[in-house]
Amino acid sequence: MTTIGNAIEWGTTALAAVGLPGPRLDAQILLGYILQVERTTLYTYPERSLTPEEVRRYRLLIERRKAGEPVAYLVGQKAFFGRDFLVDKRVLIPRPETELLVETALGTIRAIFAAGRTPLIADIGTGTGIIPITLALEEPRIPYLYGIDISADALDVARLNSQRHGVATHLHFLQGDLLAPLPEAVDMLIANLPYVGTNEMDMLSPDVRAFEPHLALFSGPEGLDLLQRFLVEAQASGKLKAEAVLLLEIGYLQREPLLRLLNELWPRARVTFEKDYASWDRLLKVVI
Repeated sequence: MTTIGNAIEWGTTALAAVGLPGPRLDAQILLGYILQVERTTLYTYPERSLTPEEVRRYRLLIERRKAGEPVAYLVGQKAFFGRDFLVDKRVLIPRPETELLVETALGTIRAIFAAGRTPLIADIGTGTGIIPITLALEEPRIPYLYGIDISADALDVARLNSQRHGVATHLHFLQGDLLAPLPEAVDMLIANLPYVGTNEMDMLSPDVRAFEPHLALFSGPEGLDLLQRFLVEAQASGKLKAEAVLLLEIGYLQREPLLRLLNELWPRARVTFEKDYASWDRLLKVVI
């Protein structure tokens, strides 16, 4: 007879044996997914017996995790800003660092409202749609937001997430390259574009390299190609209102080259950087 407690111990041992980080947490999440219960239930009822079918499905997930497949893809969702979002192999898995981008965006949006204006906002490279969806949920005064992505597959996931969270009517998802599909000038451009350099590929964990979409990860040798093109296009596009704000998530070594480019494009802009939880430069804010 296999119990919840037995299964967690077996799963933890199996994942630890191949050197995966956090094996107990992964084992608990995967078993909770199979049983459709919260992790607290696993702690409370360790003696509960599993059916042979539950054991079979759990062992299959453990084997896939041992092969490196990310837990978020195995369970089909990832938590972000206190909410669960659908994810699969069509999209990058949301990272905690992006919550810093959302928090800063919310502060800026509320300042615009406080000044008596209603902001128009576009998220470039929207992926799962977590940024515009979270902004719509956290600040319902925003009438609508744009979410743009070059990947039709990613936009399909974003639309599902917008429906899941009840904000589909507030979001306009558009397919295309960077700012090209944007139909009007906006007060804020948010971008979490690919910023990992291909020369950094070996620094990524094997599960990221093997399973997450490279289109959403890499952007040239130094990871700067899309970020730089985005800034150049933003300056020339005519799609920024007066005193528009740009918020970008960036790589940890990209501060200086981006600052040089910004000084050329907008010599009078107010440029600030914020650090992430590991004290790396991660957020770039530009007030035009």
